Amino acid sequence: MRYGPAILYCIFPFFCYSAGMNPLFNTLLIPLKKVTCTQGTFSWPPKPLLVSDRLADCLPLEQFRQTLKKRLKVTGQIADSAVGPKALSIRRDPAFKQAEDYHIKITPEGIEIIAASDAGAYYAIQTVSDLVAVFGGVLPCCRIEDAPDFARRGVYLDCSRGKVPTLETLKQLVERLAHWKINELQLYIENVFKFVCHPEISKGYSPLTANEIASLQEHCRKHHVRLVGSLASFGHMEKILSLPAYQHLGEMPGFRGYPGGTCLCPTDPGSIKLIGELYSELMPLFSDPNFNVCCDETWELGKGRSQRKAGQVGVGQVYLDFFLKIHRLCHKHGKRMNAWADIVLKYPELLDRLPKDITLLNWEYEYNGPNIKRTKEIADAGINFMVCPGSSGWLTHGSRLANSMKNIKSFATQGRKYHAEGTLITDWGDHGHRNFLGVSLHAFAHGAAHAWHGRGVDNERFTENFCRSMFRQTDAKLAKAMTVLGNTYQMCGATVPNRSVLFDGLYEPVQIKSETTSSSIDEMTEQGLCTVRDSLSGRSLWPAIPANLPEFEKIALKEMKLAAAMDCLAAKRALIVQQLRRGNAVQRSHLLRLARQIKSIRSRFNDLWLVRNKRSRLSDNIRLFRKIQREMLTLADK
Repeated sequence: MRYGPAILYCIFPFFCYSAGMNPLFNTLLIPLKKVTCTQGTFSWPPKPLLVSDRLADCLPLEQFRQTLKKRLKVTGQIADSAVGPKALSIRRDPAFKQAEDYHIKITPEGIEIIAASDAGAYYAIQTVSDLVAVFGGVLPCCRIEDAPDFARRGVYLDCSRGKVPTLETLKQLVERLAHWKINELQLYIENVFKFVCHPEISKGYSPLTANEIASLQEHCRKHHVRLVGSLASFGHMEKILSLPAYQHLGEMPGFRGYPGGTCLCPTDPGSIKLIGELYSELMPLFSDPNFNVCCDETWELGKGRSQRKAGQVGVGQVYLDFFLKIHRLCHKHGKRMNAWADIVLKYPELLDRLPKDITLLNWEYEYNGPNIKRTKEIADAGINFMVCPGSSGWLTHGSRLANSMKNIKSFATQGRKYHAEGTLITDWGDHGHRNFLGVSLHAFAHGAAHAWHGRGVDNERFTENFCRSMFRQTDAKLAKAMTVLGNTYQMCGATVPNRSVLFDGLYEPVQIKSETTSSSIDEMTEQGLCTVRDSLSGRSLWPAIPANLPEFEKIALKEMKLAAAMDCLAAKRALIVQQLRRGNAVQRSHLLRLARQIKSIRSRFNDLWLVRNKRSRLSDNIRLFRKIQREMLTLADK
C-alpha cells in the first residue's frame, strides 16, 4: 500500500494534524514528539543493508533484523560500512540537547537515524521496529524528531511479597521495558537477597543472589536500562523482625501480630548497625549511583520504644535523625539516596531540613489521591523528586484498570509541571502476590508512554493499541476482555481505595469472628457479583492465543485468563457465602462444583507461578486454595 503526501505539523509538545495525515501514526504505543510527513514511500528490499560503525548498535540492529525476518520475511545484513544503497544507517551527532534525543529521516532511498548517544540510537531503532509493525513493508516518508519528557523512566517490581521472578523472566521483562523506552528497573527487596553476613534473613524465600544481580545488571546495560538497588531500611521490616535474632530491634514488638513489629527502632544503635551491614553487601553490586532506601510506612514510629524521644523532639525529628544516618551510609558507598516521600509529607516541616542531594519518590495510587497535588511542595523545597503512580495490580486478580490509567496520567502531568526527575511505575504484591506479571504489563506500557511523551498519549485507545502492539491483535476483542477484567473492582458493587474487595472473596472465611468484624463479602452486592460472574464466564471472552507470539506474551495471555477465572471464582464463592450467612440452604451439588473449580484453578495457579517465578512462597497461596476447597467439601457433607 502506498500513501499520498501528508504533513503533520507539531507545535511542541502538542500534535496538530492536517487533512490527509495518516492515522496509523496515532496507533504507535509510545507516541512520537514531532513527525513531519513528506512525499513518497520507502519499501524494504529483499536483502536490506543495516549499517552502523558503532559496536553498541549491534544488539538493537540484530533485534531489528529478526523483526524484519519474522514480520516481512526479509533477510537483513548488518555491516559497519557499506558501498552502495543502505536501507538503514545510523550516525551520531553530539549537538543534540539531551543524550536520548534522536532523529529519523525516511526517504524513498532509505532510513537514516541520527542520535546523540548509544541510548538514543537504541530508541530510534525501537521506533523503526514499531513503524514496521504498523505499516508493514512500505513506510511513509517522514522526518521524526523525538526526545523523552523525563530523564528517569522506571518500573518498580515487588520481589518480596511472595513472587521472586526467575532471572530469565527478569531479562525478558527488561527487553520489553527497553522497547517501550523505559530506562530504569528497581527490584523491591525486604529479605529476598541471599546475604552472606546475615544468611538466616532469606531462608524460605528463594532469594536473589549476587550472581543473579550481576547477570541481570549486564543484561540491563546492553538494553540501556539502569538497574537501581532498593532495600527496605526502616519500615516494612516485619519479615526480618519476625526472626528471633532480630526481634529486639523492633520499635513495637507484636504490632499487627508480627513478633518484632514492622518498623526498626530508630533509637536502638543496633538498627543502623544492621542496615549498615546489609548495605555493605548489597550496595556495591549496583553500578548505578542511585539507591532506593525506601523508609516508607513507619506505622508504629514514636509509639513504642522511641516514644519517649518522640515526646521530647517530635515524631518527625525522630524519623529525620534515622533518615540522616541512612543518608550518611549512602554517601559512604558513593550512592545518591532515593526514598519514598510519604513520611516526609506527613511531617512537611522536614522538607526544608532534608539534604538537597537526595531524590524523594512521591507515591500515590488513587487517581485523585492527595499526594499527587503535593508534588509542588517537594519541588518548592528544591529537592529532586520522581512521581510514582501504580499499576493498581495488587490486591486484585485483574487490576483496577481505569484507576491505574488515571493515576499514571495525573501523576505524569504533575511531574511535567514541576520538572520531576522522572516517573516510577510501581507494582506491588501484597497478601501473597496472587496478582500476575502479565496483568501489570499494560500499566508498565502506559506508564512508559506517559514518561516519554505524555501529551501525545491517546488514553482512550491505548488498550487497543497495547493489544495490537504486544499481542498482534487485529480486532478489539482482547482489549474488551482486558477492560472487563480491569473493571470487576467497580462491577462487584463495592469500591475501596487501593484494592478490589473481590480479591477477598477467595479467602475470607465463611464464618467471620463476630458481627462487628468487617467483611468484604458482605459489602459486595448480589447483583454486582452476578454481573462479575456472568461477564467473565463466557468461553468466547478471550481470543485464541496467536501461534506466532513469543513465549513471554503467550504466558501473559494465560495469566490474564487465569486472573479472570480467579475473579469469577471469587464472585461465585462470595455469592454462596452470602447465602449461607443469611441462613439460606445451598445445594450440595453447587458446593461440590465450586470445590472442583477451586481445585482446577489451584492447579493452574501452581503451574503458572512456576513458569515465571521461583518457588518461594507459592505454598502460602496453595494452602489458601486448599483451605477454601476443604471448606466447601465440609459444608457439602453436612
